[in-house]
Amino acid sequence: MAEYKGIKGFKVQTVSTDPAASIAATGTWASGGSLNTARAWQAGTGTQTTALSISGETPTKVTNVESYNGSSWTEIADVNTARVGLSGAGTQTASLVAGGFNPPSAIANAESWNGTSWTEVNDLNTARYGISSATLSSTATVAFGGFTGTQPRVANTESWDGTSWTEVNDLNQSRSQLGGSGTQTAALAFGGNSDPPYWSVTETWNGTSWTEVSDLNTARYLNGSGTQTSTLGFGGYTGSASALTEFWDGTSWTEVSDLSTARYTIGGTGADNTSAIAFGGQPGGGVTGATEEWTITATPTTFSKSNPGQVFYNSTSNAFKVTKDNSGIPLGTWSSGGNLNTARAELGGSGTQTAALAAAGVSSTGQVGLTEQYDGSSWTEVNDMNTNTENSSMTGTQTATISMGGYGPSGYTNSPKTELWNGTSWTTSPATLNTGRAEHTSGGTQTAALAVSGQTPTYSVNVESWNGSLWTEVGNVNTARAGSAQFGTQTDAIIGSGGTPSPTVNAEQWNGTSWTEIANLTSARYGLIGSAGTVTSGFVAGGGTPLTGKTEAWDGTSWSEVNDMATARYFGAGQSPSVNSGIYFGGVSTLPSTNSSATEEWNAPAPFITNNTLTAS
Repeated sequence: MAEYKGIKGFKVQTVSTDPAASIAATGTWASGGSLNTARAWQAGTGTQTTALSISGETPTKVTNVESYNGSSWTEIADVNTARVGLSGAGTQTASLVAGGFNPPSAIANAESWNGTSWTEVNDLNTARYGISSATLSSTATVAFGGFTGTQPRVANTESWDGTSWTEVNDLNQSRSQLGGSGTQTAALAFGGNSDPPYWSVTETWNGTSWTEVSDLNTARYLNGSGTQTSTLGFGGYTGSASALTEFWDGTSWTEVSDLSTARYTIGGTGADNTSAIAFGGQPGGGVTGATEEWTITATPTTFSKSNPGQVFYNSTSNAFKVTKDNSGIPLGTWSSGGNLNTARAELGGSGTQTAALAAAGVSSTGQVGLTEQYDGSSWTEVNDMNTNTENSSMTGTQTATISMGGYGPSGYTNSPKTELWNGTSWTTSPATLNTGRAEHTSGGTQTAALAVSGQTPTYSVNVESWNGSLWTEVGNVNTARAGSAQFGTQTDAIIGSGGTPSPTVNAEQWNGTSWTEIANLTSARYGLIGSAGTVTSGFVAGGGTPLTGKTEAWDGTSWSEVNDMATARYFGAGQSPSVNSGIYFGGVSTLPSTNSSATEEWNAPAPFITNNTLTAS
């Protein structure tokens, strides 16, 4: 009888457990002992088997503290001040809590635990709640973010030396209810809330300053535990309670197994991302005392990595299986979002799907400076730009955006102007582009942006880099164009398509110094938008002429067509730092000049691998 090896050229491996995409993917949540007092928004310290749950609300604010031994919770000495939204750091026998909310206001109070009792210590400099901290030590930590109750979310960071708090450099992104992990000199801050938007921003702390790194896959406020290079983020709120769990390996976030119970304002703690505990929280109505324990079953010596297409035999389940790769982007779809208040085209856009900013453009009345912000469901008008303009370009976040160039305010005059948005109002910068332009594209942040190509008024190869205070000319693109799409950062970007003046399929990649031609798009067009997680994973959408809703995905090597938008249009706007969560709004939807107010949201699952049982048919 012929063997499978003789037919297919390889043996079928026998394993006792299914292979997995990574060691992290072998992690699962299991039920632990419930809290004696169900509650939410408490602090958590310690490890999976030696944890503390501190204060919180039932919904009454409580002083209760409970100790976990790996199977059950025991009530121990209460804190002195009942509160919610406090930070926690340390171990089961040496903990520190700080800040919080004790009606009617935020408090600065801090307390220290010695394993027997709580003692009030020196207060924070800034009273706030929804605050987070580096979690591993009670004598050397940093506390960051929060909400004072009388002003927008704050970026304040304070360092604790065991005796007193010292104000140090702020987070780059103001937010509350963010996750935190690490130590006083190596911390991680991720996610957060601005009521909304919900943030995916992740920042690392080196003891002196914060640096933005790879975002969470799903924007939300959440809890977390671990070290700066080994963190677990879990639960949270995205508009509803979430069970999502993400695994940080020091470089990027990976979605892993969900909590059994979706919940927010959750308590949690753990030494790293291989073992953690989640307890309490709000599932969406009332509070829970449920406890779940996270454990990774594989080790570097026992781990069996899954490879798409592999066939194996699972001796435990007595089944032949095959590993299937389910790429995320091709499964992505567009759906309707809330309409802009003012239909327009040739506008600028920045931010994310749940926290976007739209400004300027051409409406039925001509050039406008109208600004609107999106919360994931509806648009709200806010303060206008200082100068009415069209075909400018924008990049950044909903609370920190830069707009540059455009036509206006009198007809088709190429403008070099720069305006900066701080979340409330626009300020005209004295620093202008070296070359006035319109129909260009941009990427990066408010303090590190790239303006590429455009009309000057001729089709231009010119590229300029912004450092937060001035524009500098850098390496030119190879092909002059306007109305193209861009995604990436100031030092690592993709530009694709556009008019030359005829629509082109040409695409180029920027490495911070020079541009290199890469694989062409499948469809020539201009007036399109681009979004990406990285320069190896992105998409472009829309464009003309003719008008199209076509969406193309970039995998780092080639472009492929995926699901189209419902409304074909060009010269709309939209930008997102995530390839899994994009947005497109406004634009021209009927030639020659019918402006659209429509918003469409792009959602694609993160790439995932499944082990499918082979069956006879």
